[in-house]
Amino acid sequence: MRTASRISAFLGVAITHRDRGFTALQRLFSMFPNGWPGAALLLLRLVAGILLIYDGVVALRTGPDLQTTILESAAIGAGTLLILGLWTPIAGTLVMLIEVCFLLLGTTHAQGNILLGALGAALAVLGPGIRSIDALRYGRKRFDIRDP
Repeated sequence: MRTASRISAFLGVAITHRDRGFTALQRLFSMFPNGWPGAALLLLRLVAGILLIYDGVVALRTGPDLQTTILESAAIGAGTLLILGLWTPIAGTLVMLIEVCFLLLGTTHAQGNILLGALGAALAVLGPGIRSIDALRYGRKRFDIRDP
């Protein structure tokens, strides 16, 4: 077995003949939880997205330098994606990277950056939940075939 195949099998993203027809997002998350876990993921997405958009708009109104403007604009975009539940793993990873950049720049409070970075990482790993555009587009579908 090749090294790349071993690594992908270890991570659980191995493409086998049984995986045909599934998208990458379906293989990434074992399920899109419903009920209380789905509501909790929705709450995490909403809180992180609203905080990112609010911080970005407030910072952009003060007229920061070009580097901060780019980071705040990316934070507003990532917050919007999180609220919608669209491309959640990518948006969560982007939030984590943006908050690490803010930590390295030292422009804002470190506690808020650590908290939002941790929320972004958790959402990137856990997924969006059932109440999201990702679940509508990439979620598991069930087809009942009845005898005529």
